[in-house]
Amino acid sequence: MSDYALRLARLHAELDIRADHPQLQALPCCSEASLLVPLGLDAFGRDQFAEPTTAAAWRAMHAAALADGVVLQLASAFRSVDYQAGLIRRKLAQGQSIDAILTVSAAPGHSEHHTGRALDITTPDSEALEPSFEHTPAFAWLLLHAARFGFRLSYPRNNPYGIAYEPWHWCYAPAATTPA
Repeated sequence: MSDYALRLARLHAELDIRADHPQLQALPCCSEASLLVPLGLDAFGRDQFAEPTTAAAWRAMHAAALADGVVLQLASAFRSVDYQAGLIRRKLAQGQSIDAILTVSAAPGHSEHHTGRALDITTPDSEALEPSFEHTPAFAWLLLHAARFGFRLSYPRNNPYGIAYEPWHWCYAPAATTPA
């Protein structure tokens, strides 16, 4: 077993994520990006980072949307395995069950955010990370244009990964058909 796989197994055991959990069976393992570049501040004033080709594609897509009168903002980008584990720990501390958490968050090691290619996108006229984003001009613009920049919606309604619908979650994967 690789060091990374051993690290994930230990985290999953600590978080009480069973090795046979359906999410672990459905979502591929995602390695952490080895090279990240700055994207600037997100909608919350936090620095965000992505791998270089994703950053270039984001900048091009952001500029094209702006030229069409649509403002796209980042809500989140790269997340380390440890950060993802911290998100889950906080939800567990709030009394949520691990099964409930794993319908809205990927297990550590299975989040596209680890790759530096996933972006959570919002717009000034929408609450970030909420399904209501689908009713914004920004989402309509993404549906029409994101693929041209190599981005795809990772978790549409009724996706096979057991993740709730996330209209804000877009991943740079120009040739891929499944989450990476």
